[in-house]
Amino acid sequence: MHFFFLVLINMWLLLVTQVWDGCDAQRVSFPHVVPKTSQHYEYSTLSFDCKEFDVSPGWRLMRKVPTESTACGTSWGVFSGYICIFKHVFMGDSGQYWCESRDGKKSNTVNITITPGPVILESPLLPVMEGNTVSLRCKNKTASTNASTSISFYKNGLFIKNISTSTLIIHNINKSHEGLYKCNISGAGESPESWLAVRSRDNTDYHMVTLLCYDQLPVLLYLLIRTVGTVLWVALLLLVLRKRQPWNN
Repeated sequence: MHFFFLVLINMWLLLVTQVWDGCDAQRVSFPHVVPKTSQHYEYSTLSFDCKEFDVSPGWRLMRKVPTESTACGTSWGVFSGYICIFKHVFMGDSGQYWCESRDGKKSNTVNITITPGPVILESPLLPVMEGNTVSLRCKNKTASTNASTSISFYKNGLFIKNISTSTLIIHNINKSHEGLYKCNISGAGESPESWLAVRSRDNTDYHMVTLLCYDQLPVLLYLLIRTVGTVLWVALLLLVLRKRQPWNN
């Protein structure tokens, strides 16, 4: 019986480790940024928080600009509660931003571009799911865009199309739409480039695993019950075979 108890404990610990490792992989997320776009004008105010990444105290918002990594509250940004507020951003603040926990775990990065020019491209900051509809808005800071204004959109440096409205809409987006996008407003100028990322729907278990990891207690209880049941079934089978052995001899 002692042997089966040890087997039970070892199997339970193995399954728990697998659950936690799988959930850690799914927990990788992005900083929450407001405004939720990749390009911003100089002197704008941005806010960041890492609640989706790590709700425990001790996390930091980090950035790499262009090669130096520093945390919010050092030479840039101030904390207000759990939010990092970054006022009066400049072109030199363009770079990668991410969350980092006390034990060194990192979220995915977001690319922030600050421009002194009048034209920006408002595009999704985070990867978009295949099949969704995406809007790319070309925005002029100095003037409103009228119907006679010509707006050109480009992908990977190649011309896509001219439109009179400020928004390019991509329906049923897929991986082929990934790339660097920019826009040009005649008489105003050109926006910087921003990367549009598309997430594949191939992993059908993604949402299920995310839901299971959101509250792990039911998952662990299920694994415990399953493990106990398996070990008891094997023990009962061995007991039956043991009792039948003298009769067969």
